[in-house]
Amino acid sequence: MSSAIPGPPRVRRLPLAGVLRVGRPSDIWFKPALSVVASVAPLNLTLVALGRLDLAMYTMAGSLCALYAHNRPYAARARALAWVVLGMLGGLAVALVTASLTTDAVVLVTVGALLAAAQKVLCDATRIGPPGHLIFAFISSASLFTPGTLGQVPGHLALAATGGAWAWLVGMAPGLLRPHGPERRATAHALNAVAAYAGTRGNGEGAARARAAAVAAVHGAWEALLSTGARSAPRRALERLVVRAEIALAAPAATEPERLRGWARELRGNGPVPRPDDLADAADELLGMEAELAFGKRSLLHRLGPLAPLALRTAVGCALAGYASLALGVGRPYWALVTAASLYQANVTLTWSRGVQRVVGNLVGVLVFAAVVPLAHLGKAVLVLCVLACAFGAEALISRNYWLGTICVTPMALLITEFARSQQAGELITDRVVDTLVGALIGFAAAVAVTNRRAGDRIEHALSAVERAREHAARVLARDHPEPGALESARRGLAATVVDLRATADTAAGEWWQRALPEDRVMPVESAAHRTLAATVRRQELHSLEGARA
Repeated sequence: MSSAIPGPPRVRRLPLAGVLRVGRPSDIWFKPALSVVASVAPLNLTLVALGRLDLAMYTMAGSLCALYAHNRPYAARARALAWVVLGMLGGLAVALVTASLTTDAVVLVTVGALLAAAQKVLCDATRIGPPGHLIFAFISSASLFTPGTLGQVPGHLALAATGGAWAWLVGMAPGLLRPHGPERRATAHALNAVAAYAGTRGNGEGAARARAAAVAAVHGAWEALLSTGARSAPRRALERLVVRAEIALAAPAATEPERLRGWARELRGNGPVPRPDDLADAADELLGMEAELAFGKRSLLHRLGPLAPLALRTAVGCALAGYASLALGVGRPYWALVTAASLYQANVTLTWSRGVQRVVGNLVGVLVFAAVVPLAHLGKAVLVLCVLACAFGAEALISRNYWLGTICVTPMALLITEFARSQQAGELITDRVVDTLVGALIGFAAAVAVTNRRAGDRIEHALSAVERAREHAARVLARDHPEPGALESARRGLAATVVDLRATADTAAGEWWQRALPEDRVMPVESAAHRTLAATVRRQELHSLEGARA
């Protein structure tokens, strides 16, 4: 199939309405907020007691790893946090070694831009989740402009590793009280998403979008359950609810949305997992059968390929922002670099929105810093407490809108610069404002200049993948007695390609300068795939009933 898409390129409008709209907080906003406080406070206060708060940047490099992987089941979280800590140590090591070998600001900015690009694509490819590459870029960029010697590098990395080990323990600690919390939340999210779709009865405005969201939520719930390791009794109980969600997804008109929402509410806390009374017992033997085959992991290199334009945007934008800051004589060019790095999202439209949010949040944040800095100058312990309050506020607010969280991130970053020595507040504020504007303007200009011309090609590939998966599922359905494992694997594989198609189409639709996309093909292919998914669910139900009667 040709990947050529006819039609001239067109310019998409960049939105302003809704960019600063405040939404609902994340269901678990308090988890990263409390985790970062618990991870940072003990080490920083210890350094205050020892009179070495100047070393706090290195312990915080590891401590901030506690912000990651809060949505993952604990078996998967243990692995993810370990990789986050290793990634943080790797970026910090490169920065410290570079800073010890040269003081050439142009070289330092160049290395910082390359590190930011690598961190961005690796975080996106591994789907590590919030806060993504931003913490890595902040730590490595700041470290590049911290004077030091090669002999100090091992000690500083040891401090960071200590902070990382403590962050790992903090991240895993909630599992002692609620060992199945993440997968229960993922299942509840799937039930609520399907309930929202069932409320549309499969018709009317918004039904297609609600159905896509429900399919993605169910797919995410299966991924969470499959990452828990052994198929334990709690996992089997949650699998039954996800299967019930899939049945409701196939027949929304025959579903009671409140019933699904009721099961979702019961999943809060540590109470018993509700058991649907309309599933045959024989279905329990079908759950999870051959599911892992459908969730086969694509290689990291395969996932990195489509991210090449994003890597180039990040590298170019961060480097140019840093160089411009140097040309203006700003003393901390890494702030412009980090501002540019924070902008880059899946497409230009989202990057624009993030840029507006970043500028507004930073400008308000420097006013907060001006109000807080007299209090912070009362003593080192008070300074640490102010940083902790800002860290908590950032995580409490950032899920409502990025600009709200940045109001707290900005004073926190400015206060951290005072760990080594007190500085002039006016100078810090001026540098921050200039670097914010420079980083945002140049960073966004780089996003526009570095076009993602292959976004349309990836839609073609995603459409082909859905059609192949649908044809395979249809062939399995056509058999008189398909093996349950084969049907299950075909269904899950088709669901995965549908989720990928929707994500690919949404990403391509947000590119500012893009040739005409095959939007008239995406919806019919999605609809046909959903019909096939519904047919496989009905066939699964039939197998379950036959098994129960036997």
